[in-house]
Amino acid sequence: MSEPEMDGAASTAVVDSLVRGDRATSTLPATKEPALPAEKELVRGSESVRSADDADQGVLVKVRSLLPEFTGALRRVAEHVLTDPAAASRATIVELAERSGTSPATVTRFCRALGFDGYADLRLGIAAETGRARSAGWTVDIGREIQPGDPLERVLGQIMAADTRAMHDTAALLDLAEVERAAVAIAAAPRVNIFGASGSALVGEEMQFSLHRIGVPVWAWTDVHNGLASAALSRPGDVALGISHSGETGETIELLAEASSRGATTIALTSFPRSPLAELADITLITATQATTFRPDALSARHPQLVVLDLLYVAVAQRTHERSHAAFQRTAQAVHGHKAAKDGSTT
Repeated sequence: MSEPEMDGAASTAVVDSLVRGDRATSTLPATKEPALPAEKELVRGSESVRSADDADQGVLVKVRSLLPEFTGALRRVAEHVLTDPAAASRATIVELAERSGTSPATVTRFCRALGFDGYADLRLGIAAETGRARSAGWTVDIGREIQPGDPLERVLGQIMAADTRAMHDTAALLDLAEVERAAVAIAAAPRVNIFGASGSALVGEEMQFSLHRIGVPVWAWTDVHNGLASAALSRPGDVALGISHSGETGETIELLAEASSRGATTIALTSFPRSPLAELADITLITATQATTFRPDALSARHPQLVVLDLLYVAVAQRTHERSHAAFQRTAQAVHGHKAAKDGSTT
């Protein structure tokens, strides 16, 4: 079966030139498979939402954020790039196609879905990112499996590298204008509801604790029935914050939708900008993750989520400075008697 024609003569020329250049170092014939309609639609949709700001985001961050939307051959290319980005940055287009079980034309569609004109740009982007990782002290094999017999020193290094990388990627993805909008809404809200399940619930409770200390009327709900009752009482001006790494947690989506239907301003904290939760929300805050063994994406998302919520909390405190300062003083005085005395005795 022959490869279907690409989008226009220019794209065909790009593929031909890349393949000719690659054949100088590889004689392996490329496998071919037809482009699925969903893949074509994904490429067109991805191109339509690209902006100049995307250039500031890491290539691997883009790949991870789009991974749930890739299917078939495109997903195989994405998974291979994420598994060994250093090797991908050195591979020719034919070699990458062979290793991922696809074709050069599919690799080119993958490049277009990420906003690149061709494979050469993708290679440069990955090489630059892995180079920055080395200079920052991150291991290139950051996704290496942690073995049961690994010494704790190596385990600590892998975890630190993964978390550092995830937080840097989150900083690149985060839209500070959206953070500003969220902070303004929370600072003025008569009531703030925070919704999350499982690990996201723990993150939500941390945010509830922080906002509560500065006098924000905030509640964190983990029980669906109680959360729905609170969401149903929302009014215009209230804020509802939904936390879900995948953006697909049904309970969190339902709770945010109920609050939205009552006029509340809705905020989503998720790792996937095109997830159902993100599409439902008025304001979307994006995080990045870097999974390690024993800490899949949902667990490794916790630290980046906390970083974003810490930023949001500080932004709210800035905008309610007098109220926040007074609240801190009152709450600190209230608990002061329960702290250990300096001489070692307790009160």
